[in-house]
Amino acid sequence: QVRLIESGGGLVQAGASLRLSCTASGDPFENYAIAWFRQAPGKEREFVAAINWHAGETSYADSVKGRFIISRDNTKNSVYLQMNSLKAEDTATYSCAARLFQIATRPHDFGYWGQGTQVTVSS
Repeated sequence: QVRLIESGGGLVQAGASLRLSCTASGDPFENYAIAWFRQAPGKEREFVAAINWHAGETSYADSVKGRFIISRDNTKNSVYLQMNSLKAEDTATYSCAARLFQIATRPHDFGYWGQGTQVTVSS
């Protein structure tokens, strides 16, 4: 099992940047693929980005491609989401999720979830 804790959310203006962190404890972190999802009020949870267990493969939602970068540092048991050129429509609760080895983009493919961190972008 792995426990996930997100941090780094906040309130920023449109065009600004934020870096979210997802820090894990428990099972060997390097075995897990990590994804970021987000959910805005009244909307379904949506995939944002994912990285596989050894960082050799990444995937991004079209809505964030070119603006967000996912990376990981297995020595720190952490995955990061660098969010640039933020837009009001990026406002949501961002959660990280874990599954063994290979990336996936559907929430039900992930068995471990963090509590989430709020990102609010004012226009």
